Formats: sequence, structure tokens, C-alpha cells
Amino acid sequence: MNSNTVILAGATGDLGERIGRALLRKGATVRAVVRPGTLQDKIRHLKTLGFTLAESGYDVPSLTACFDGATCVVSALNGLDDVIIGQQGALLDAAVAAGVPRFIPSDFSLDYTRTRPGENRNMDLRRTFRARLDAAPIRATSVLNGAFSTVLTDDAPILLPRVRRVLHWEDAHQPLDFTTKDDVADFTADVALDPDAPRDLRIAGGSASATELAAIASALSGQRYRTMRAGGMGRLGALIRLTQRLAPAKGDVFPVWQGMQYLRDMMSGRGQLMANDNARYGKADWTAIHTMMSGRV
Repeated sequence: MNSNTVILAGATGDLGERIGRALLRKGATVRAVVRPGTLQDKIRHLKTLGFTLAESGYDVPSLTACFDGATCVVSALNGLDDVIIGQQGALLDAAVAAGVPRFIPSDFSLDYTRTRPGENRNMDLRRTFRARLDAAPIRATSVLNGAFSTVLTDDAPILLPRVRRVLHWEDAHQPLDFTTKDDVADFTADVALDPDAPRDLRIAGGSASATELAAIASALSGQRYRTMRAGGMGRLGALIRLTQRLAPAKGDVFPVWQGMQYLRDMMSGRGQLMANDNARYGKADWTAIHTMMSGRV
């Protein structure tokens, strides 16, 4: 058995490709699962990177054959229940059938183990799959990284350069965790190659409150940034419910209200990373929050 052969699902996605690249840099063989009908330019791209490709329609028999000789399955799949429970469940069943000893699910989020069931759809899907994974005869490790840095600068109304404000809900001093995708990918590659990795590993490139983010933005821009309180958790909850009624978009992975649910888990403190495993593999080049914000203010 080649102890450096890692199965990668979701390699055609942004985070998945980054994880695959990191694995290759660390000397692993990356066997990427691709669906029938995947565009040929994507196939050529993955091959050019150095990935070995295995085609599967995410049925357990074909996946089981793909997994022969591997020591870890890494899932970077992104989707709703048909993906996180269905396709990822097929990955899990195949990994068990093939005797793969380790599995890394597509969690890559704030600490959903501390959040409230029913308040964040995408975290509920992870929680449901976690129960299935923990019942399986395989060693699992989840990587929890707070929010990707794009949530701070692009995907959510937190940093507002046009009005020089940092928006927050509830407490302006609540720490918020952010990590770049490259740092998540680099750390995940180390996890995939670590046979002794524990059930959960928590990482953050940096943690800062809205007050601290405003100070960083002020220092970077030379202009004064202030915090702006949009309301408390009660108001945010009411706004989420209203948005779900007016724009349900239930088939979207990240509708507007889903992003708001994620902000609630961050700004309430329930999803905060209470421990930090950044030093486990000696990684010292974490991207700091001021670097994430550089050029954005």
C-alpha cells in the first residue's frame, strides 16, 4: 500500500484543487474522483497539475474500486443534502468497503459542533453527516477554520469600504475567526498525511472583533473606520426569517439568508473556535487578517 496515496473528491472546485496542489507539494499521490461528463478542459487541467484521475458516478461499487490502496479520503464536495449526505455518504461507504483507514469530511467551517441545531441549514447538514461518520468503522478528522477570508472581504456585509464602516450584530468585541483557502488547503494536506490526526482540528489565520477590524482598516487605509451595529441577535433572527419567506431560493447552496445564518453563528460567538491547533504541523506562514484586508480598504 502506498501510504501517500490520497483520494480527493471535489478536485474541480476551488478549495478541492487547492488541497490537491498542497498534497502534491508534500509528496503525496493525488487520485481525484471525477464524474462522467466532466468537461475535458477540466480533465486536462487536473492532469497537467499532476493528479491521477478516477471516474465515478458516485456509486459505491465504482468508488470502492477507485479507492484501492489509499490511506485517506478527503472530501471537498460542496452542495446541499444530495451532496453532503448523499454523495459524501457514498464516499464513506466506499472508503469502508475498500479498507481506507481515514476520512476527512467537507466541513471547513466555523465550529458547528457548538451551534444550535435548526439555526443554520448548511451546518445542520454537516451535523447530520458527522453522526453517520462517527458511527462508521473509520477514523475521521474534521478541519474547522472559522470563516474563509472571502467572508470578510467579499461575500458578506462586514467590511464596508465605501462608508468606512465595519458592520456587526450584537457585541462589537466578539472575536471572529478567518482563514484563507490556501492556508486551509495546506493544513488539510498535512492532516491527510497524518495517521494520528484527532477527530477535530481547529485553525484560524487570525481572530479579530469588529472593533479590532475597524482599527486594522484605519491603519491600512489612513482613514478612520468605525463600527456600525445593525442590531442584536433577535433582530438578525427576524431578518433571516423574513428573507427566507421573501427569497427562499431553497435549491441554492448559499442564498442570502444562508449567509445571514452563518453571520449569526459567528457574531453570537456560538461558532467561535475555542481552541487552536495551528502549531500542530509546524506551519508558520499563516496569512494574518491585516494581509487579508490589504488592498480592500
